[in-house]
Amino acid sequence: MANRILRGIGRLLASYLNAELPSYTPLATHSAERLQRALLPGDILLVEGNRRISAAIKYLTQSTWSHAALYIGPGVVSGPTSEPLVLIEADTENGVEAVSLSKYDGMHTRICRPVGLSIKDRQAVIAYAVSRIGYQYDLKNIVDLARYLLPTPPVPTRFRRRLLSLGSGEPTRAICSTLIAQAFQSIGYPILPEVIRRPSRPGDPRHCNSCETEVLRVRHHSLFTPRDFDISPYFAIIKPSIDGGLDYRSLVWDAPRVGDASATGGNDYAGADQHPA
Repeated sequence: MANRILRGIGRLLASYLNAELPSYTPLATHSAERLQRALLPGDILLVEGNRRISAAIKYLTQSTWSHAALYIGPGVVSGPTSEPLVLIEADTENGVEAVSLSKYDGMHTRICRPVGLSIKDRQAVIAYAVSRIGYQYDLKNIVDLARYLLPTPPVPTRFRRRLLSLGSGEPTRAICSTLIAQAFQSIGYPILPEVIRRPSRPGDPRHCNSCETEVLRVRHHSLFTPRDFDISPYFAIIKPSIDGGLDYRSLVWDAPRVGDASATGGNDYAGADQHPA
């Protein structure tokens, strides 16, 4: 009985936190069509987010990004809609599910691409995420949900990442960045490992008696946030607007460009220095 009541409160909290903010205005956007042309299976799509929960996550992580989804490509998962389900994501309300790109049409996003990933490992990452479809956030853990009620929780900086992992285990298995971190860690791919130095040992690359070796230590998956994929040295940032090249002179503006001769009386730039004869 108590668990049923807690889950009922949890559902209400999750619904409230996932409600869209009407005042949200993205500064840089990409259409779903443009994203589709740029994305490759195994890529991570970061999303700024326009929900109540987004504001708290962005504050706690000191980042633009509040959500992450794994791009699996078309044909991997089927669904009742005509749109291809090409992203695997997780949230507190719906758990782990496959969604279409149109969900983030016109939103501020970023593509993070794992570098050097083999086809076999790419397929393994996708298979891991797909196998988690249906996992649900444990809604009876209302304390885990309540942490997001304040847009700027009064938490000291050094504790903010830990706050996101509060209740790690069943509740956080259906958190977006945790799911993706587990998928990549399952094949030994680094995201943002802790780097430690130790004396070189036989078998280490460039071994010598006075050398040190950098060793990577895996962080627990519950400690990862969407921001970590952005700043990771092992993921390349792909920008759809310039992917494949950019001819900036072909862009269409709603006013004369600064460099238009017709707008500047023949000068290359509107702000060009004027020298008297």
